[in-house]
Amino acid sequence: MLTKVATKPAMRAVRLASVRPLQSRLVSTQPATAGPFGADRKAAFTWFAKAAAGSLLAGYTLSEYVLTDERLRAVSQKAKELGLEIKLPFMEAHAFSMPDHGLHTPHYPWEHFGPLTTYDHASIRRGFQVYKEVCSACHSMDYIHFRDLVGVTHTEAEAKELAEQYEYQDGPNDQGEMFMRPGKLTDKMPRPYPNEEAARAANGGAYPPDLSCISRARHGEEDYIFSLLTGYYDPPAGVHVREGLHYNPYFPGGAIAMARTLYDEVVEYDDGTPNNASQLAKDVSTYLSWASYPEHDQRKKMGMKTMVICTVLLGFTVWWKRFKWSYLKTRRILYKPGKHIEEV
Repeated sequence: MLTKVATKPAMRAVRLASVRPLQSRLVSTQPATAGPFGADRKAAFTWFAKAAAGSLLAGYTLSEYVLTDERLRAVSQKAKELGLEIKLPFMEAHAFSMPDHGLHTPHYPWEHFGPLTTYDHASIRRGFQVYKEVCSACHSMDYIHFRDLVGVTHTEAEAKELAEQYEYQDGPNDQGEMFMRPGKLTDKMPRPYPNEEAARAANGGAYPPDLSCISRARHGEEDYIFSLLTGYYDPPAGVHVREGLHYNPYFPGGAIAMARTLYDEVVEYDDGTPNNASQLAKDVSTYLSWASYPEHDQRKKMGMKTMVICTVLLGFTVWWKRFKWSYLKTRRILYKPGKHIEEV
């Protein structure tokens, strides 16, 4: 009996000791300690405002009174006298040179620039016609096949008929000889020259670039192509262009070996679209943009599907989070310590 009486207060003491840490975790009566930027949000906002004002004042003072051009120039001159080579920043101004880099192209409102718009496929078909009748005389498109036109600009029958207009070397045959055959959908666009040397020899040493990815490879993309094709002018006074070159301010250096090729009515459109030079340049620029980004329309379509699916999943995720955590966020835990009488 004495053992039971002696152990009852000990058991109560152990139970009370195990509950008190929980009470200290659930209910905190001590005041919150101050953060690194103040005791509350107002003090933190005041601290950041003072820091921003101090940084602004210090930056203005350094730039206007300490790190002036005269002082930096004097430091650089003193370093040179001591035999030290110090290159201080912002001491030289490099101006943009239009003759070296080309005139910056304006931005045109292309139909396919919208987030929900696609290429104008009628314009792509007309642009292919311009390339076929004008540009293909000098430029190749090694990464575009006749099958790429199916469903974009031509039907399968039209693409097959178009490919059969050209002959390609194939073989060897049963006698081990190469032979010529009509083109197929799997063939590439025909090359105007057999190799680079032949292309340079026919163009005065200049090499006409491949146009498969020309839009992707040039800054400004279709804006640059359109501006280049319509930007031929007489050289201004004081600008000399050597024989064999043509003045175009949008081309780096201002002198380009390619002469102007697009004029009014140089191509007769099958659909009756006005065939002025600007329209021809616009259509071939659209076609070359599609050649660089053939997945453009599919990418936007997939992006729309992704946005719809992500929106649905986001709503489901928010509902699931509220459902799973609702019983925890609405729970209230209280602890009321009881009265314990110590027994002697």
